Amino acid sequence: MARYKRIERQLGLAESATLDNLIEAFPNEWTTVGAALVEATATKRPEAIGAFVQAAQEAAAPYRQRVGKSRKNPEVLATAMPYLVRSRMAYLAAQRAVQAAALGGRGQHRFTLWNGLLVQKLFFARGLQRKPVSMRAFRWLWPLVTQKRLLMPLVNPKGIYAFYSKELLAALARLIADRPALEIAAGDGCLSRSLRVAGVTISATDDHSWSRSIDYPDDVEKLDAERALARYRPRVVLCSYPPPKNTFEAVVLASDFVESYMVITTRHRFAAGDWAAYEAQTDFDMTVDADLSRLILPPEIDPLLLVFRKRKG
Repeated sequence: MARYKRIERQLGLAESATLDNLIEAFPNEWTTVGAALVEATATKRPEAIGAFVQAAQEAAAPYRQRVGKSRKNPEVLATAMPYLVRSRMAYLAAQRAVQAAALGGRGQHRFTLWNGLLVQKLFFARGLQRKPVSMRAFRWLWPLVTQKRLLMPLVNPKGIYAFYSKELLAALARLIADRPALEIAAGDGCLSRSLRVAGVTISATDDHSWSRSIDYPDDVEKLDAERALARYRPRVVLCSYPPPKNTFEAVVLASDFVESYMVITTRHRFAAGDWAAYEAQTDFDMTVDADLSRLILPPEIDPLLLVFRKRKG
C-alpha cells in the first residue's frame, strides 16, 4: 500500500507539477532532459526545441496508454514513470526556454514608467482590455519601447498571447465576408468583439477552464469547442492560440459544414495548436498567410496566420 501511494504521488507530480518541483523530485530524469534541451537550444532554431518536446512526448505515449489500460497498476506505473516525467519536464523546460528568450536574458520583470506608458497606449483600452492596434501607431511607437521582450511574459498568465492590428481585423472581416462565424477557445473574447465592430457576424465560445486567470465577459458563451460546433454549425471557425495538442481542432477539420478555419498561432509548434491534426487532415488546403501574419503583434512572438480552405468536390 505504501509503495502504491508513493507511485500515485509521483504520477501526480508527472502530470501537474512545476518544473522546479520535478527537478527536485527526479534529478536523474532531469540530467537526461536537461542535456537534450541544451543540445536543442544550441541550434537557435525554434524547430529544434519543438522536436525536443515532440521526441519526449512520443517516447511517453505508449507508456501513458499502458497506464490507462492497466488502471494505474503499480508495476506498470513504475515502468512508465521515467517516460511520463521526462515528457512533462521537456514541455515545461521548453516553455521556460522560450520565455527566457522573450525576456532577452535580462532578468527584468517590470516595465519602467516610460515603457509602461507606451505599451498601455499601444495595446490596451484600459487595464488589460486589449484594443485593435493601428499599424501606423505601432511602427512609430514600438521602436521606442526598450523592454519589448518583457511584454508577453507579463500578459501570458492572463490568457493574452497576441494583439490584433486594425489592418488584420479588416482583412479577416473580408475573408469571412457575410458567412456566419464562430470563435472557439475565445478566452476574453477580444478577437470576436473586434470583428463584430468590423461587421462580422460571429459568436465567441470558451469552456471557461481558465476562470482563475481570465475574467470571462458575458459575450463569451460557456461552451467547449465540440458543443459549440454542434450548436452553431458555422461556415467559418476562428481560433487564436489553441492549446498545444488539443483534441478539438481535429473535430473542426472533420466537420462537413466548415468551409474555412483560421488559426492565429506561432511558428513554435510545441507552444500552440494541434499540428498533427493540421498535417493529417485531407479535406482542406492549408496555407500560411505571410502578409497577414505580419499584422499579428508583436513580431517577437513569431506569429503565423494559418488559413484552411475546404477543397472543392
